[in-house]
Amino acid sequence: MKGPSPKTATTLLGLVLDGTRLDLVSVKRTAGAVEVRKSVSVTLTLDPLTNEPDLVGAEIQTHLEKAGLRDRRCVVGVPLSWALTLAVKVPAGLGPEDVQSLLAMEAERGLPYAPETLMVSSSLVGSADGERMATLVAIPRDHITRLQEALESIGLRPLSFSLGLAALQPVAESETAGGVVALVAGERGAGLQVTACGGVAALRLLEGAFEQEGPERRVQKDYVARELRITLGQLPEQARGAVRNLKVFGHDELAEELYEQVRPRAEALGLRAQLVKEFAPLEFGPALPNGTNVSAALALAARHLAGQPAGFEFLPPRVSKWKQFTEQHASKKLVYVAGVLGLVLLVVAGMFGWQQWRLNRLETQWLAMEKPVNQIREMEARIRKYRPWYDETYRSLAILKAVTQAFPEDSSVSAKSIEIRDRAGVTVTGTARNNQAFLRMRDQLTKNKQVHDLKGGPQKSAPNTQFVEFTFNFHWTDAQASR
Repeated sequence: MKGPSPKTATTLLGLVLDGTRLDLVSVKRTAGAVEVRKSVSVTLTLDPLTNEPDLVGAEIQTHLEKAGLRDRRCVVGVPLSWALTLAVKVPAGLGPEDVQSLLAMEAERGLPYAPETLMVSSSLVGSADGERMATLVAIPRDHITRLQEALESIGLRPLSFSLGLAALQPVAESETAGGVVALVAGERGAGLQVTACGGVAALRLLEGAFEQEGPERRVQKDYVARELRITLGQLPEQARGAVRNLKVFGHDELAEELYEQVRPRAEALGLRAQLVKEFAPLEFGPALPNGTNVSAALALAARHLAGQPAGFEFLPPRVSKWKQFTEQHASKKLVYVAGVLGLVLLVVAGMFGWQQWRLNRLETQWLAMEKPVNQIREMEARIRKYRPWYDETYRSLAILKAVTQAFPEDSSVSAKSIEIRDRAGVTVTGTARNNQAFLRMRDQLTKNKQVHDLKGGPQKSAPNTQFVEFTFNFHWTDAQASR
């Protein structure tokens, strides 16, 4: 990504969406410095994925007006929960074009959606003269498009769609100071990124990192430590040997608690833990004011103004209509098409009089029906305005039906709770008479082609009973996507 040209405005708005929380920051680049003009965090009541883009845009516009933010150019950080990741081995000796072809083929084979429905970005780990690993990160194109339409409906111009975590911990640092494990506390869990050997070696969302206890959230230290060990154990040997540091980004109490809980476990793994509350004055090249709190929105905006890569880019390409036409027709068949087109033009010229008569007749008919048509359109507009918002796919009911059918009728296995997150992630807790009963139920559930990545099982015996408690989770895909 190129930096701003001399003709480009030096003010920018950074937006980072994390669940229902939206972080906003306005920055301005002056001579050798970056000025933070305004920084706020708001809560959205409308989900950009399920509500109309113009309604979501109107809500964002309300928050911008209250904060006094008037910048039109913006960079956007999308939620890590939207991301799909895939690790791909890249053999030595491949040229850049061959590498891109390999990654495109592996993305089509390894990701659960068609390539045209995804925005895919990649990061290569390792030196070009040996075997490398590539981390593919994909965001559903519809997610990006809906958010882009919401922003453009209020006059904002998105220049970049990226991940806030990648902006907080850039890849370049791993080439000088060694590999880094970066952790950021978010609304849906803790974001984890491993940068090593010039690339992003791992990117995950630890959804079980926090547990809600009344109004407060508590760090699940054992879960975080286990996932950290698993992530490091899955890295290539070269990347694992390069990881020396662990950074927890944040300046609130939750970030401090995450740091305190993970530090002893990080040190046991040979990592030096650090809590990053403030940016270094020269973090982005141009100077920042001393004591500037870390913020993914600020990191995205400041790096864009400084001309530094965002790490992963998901901005849909803007293709002109002329280019679409030329790409569609620029082939050897164009000569034959030109001949046919000439013949068609002759026929059209001969039929022009008949067409004109037909148009005049239709115009007369339209004048007779214009008034009732406009009345019907006005009624439809009112219906759309007051129509309830709901998901016509009934995904939640389909999930509950699949789980219910998998449970036996003899009550040997029963559920205590079923949690559905983001309309796809499902967690089920309950009790079973014994392990065999649980396994039979689990086998029955996995026969459903819409159930994927089923993990978990019996954990412990229920107090004062012979039953065993279990917790498992799985990912639900629509029937069309699973075929």
